[in-house]
Amino acid sequence: MRNRIPLTSAPKKLCVLRLSALGDVTHVIPLIRQIQNQWPECEITWVCGAFEYKLLKLVQGVRFILFDKKEGFRAYLSLRRRLRKDCFDVLLHMQVSARANLASLFIKADIRLGWDKARSKELHHLFINHSVPAALMQHQQDGILSFGRALGLVQSPPVWNLPITENARVFTEENISSDKPLLVISACSSHKLRNWSAENYAAVADHAVRTHNMMVVLSGGLSDTELEMSKAITAKMQYEVLSLVGKDTLEQLIGLLNRAQVVLSPDSGPAHLANAVGTKVIGLYACTWSKRSGPYNFLEMCIDKYDEAALSHMNKKAEELTWGKKIELPSVMDTITVKEVCTKLDEVMQDI
Repeated sequence: MRNRIPLTSAPKKLCVLRLSALGDVTHVIPLIRQIQNQWPECEITWVCGAFEYKLLKLVQGVRFILFDKKEGFRAYLSLRRRLRKDCFDVLLHMQVSARANLASLFIKADIRLGWDKARSKELHHLFINHSVPAALMQHQQDGILSFGRALGLVQSPPVWNLPITENARVFTEENISSDKPLLVISACSSHKLRNWSAENYAAVADHAVRTHNMMVVLSGGLSDTELEMSKAITAKMQYEVLSLVGKDTLEQLIGLLNRAQVVLSPDSGPAHLANAVGTKVIGLYACTWSKRSGPYNFLEMCIDKYDEAALSHMNKKAEELTWGKKIELPSVMDTITVKEVCTKLDEVMQDI
């Protein structure tokens, strides 16, 4: 295959390099669906993180190569061994971290498509020979889909088609026996300063029970932050709440999110997973901008105080900051009020 894009014919072998994080790999799934639909004979290999594979294993028709960063240098040796006989027509190099750039050296490909200069970091441009078109203020999902457009794929609205497995159905049915509308609160981001307070979450949860007769479930992983947040929310609530924090797998989480009517979350992977299964998401944004990283199909439901944070802490409008700039400072998330979130929940419930 000639080293030119857009392609004039379907590639035989294509490799995706996107190791992390959960939300970002979720954004890649619609591109995989487009490739599978338009180039059904193309063999797809995806180099991904070990944790992210717990979700991505649900995506059929893809060969996954796991890269476990916890193994350090051995992870690179393993990657070289696994791919030593492979030569790809196309590498989609979608991660600009130093770790991903180094990993890309062990992936042989004629076309190495990566990010444009403005979104390049850690000398990313030295590891690619093509870049996606530059774009101002582009949502991460659209940025990922631009890789397909650069290759010549016909663009279409993103589709995830994440399956709800029998394991996920059983888990959900065992834990959610009520037929009440379900509010899932996934309270924690991977960055602690992006989290709202337990007191605020509890107030919204009580409002959901009192006003809309909802069942409230807390969801999250096994980190100390998530376990402590769950205990704090539970302690501050007036009504009953079910905590499944640390009790579900990513596969089971998909079933839980699919059962919910509404998910409440800061900028986090579960917010994007809920979006992927079509569940309405009330996103809480102040440290980051929902226009860039909000739940793609539910941006209008986000409570977004990023512009206010930019003026208060950076003395600039949001549009004047570098795209993707994070304002991760104490008290930034406190600018989101309980009243605003409760009002948004009321609006969402009117349409359900």
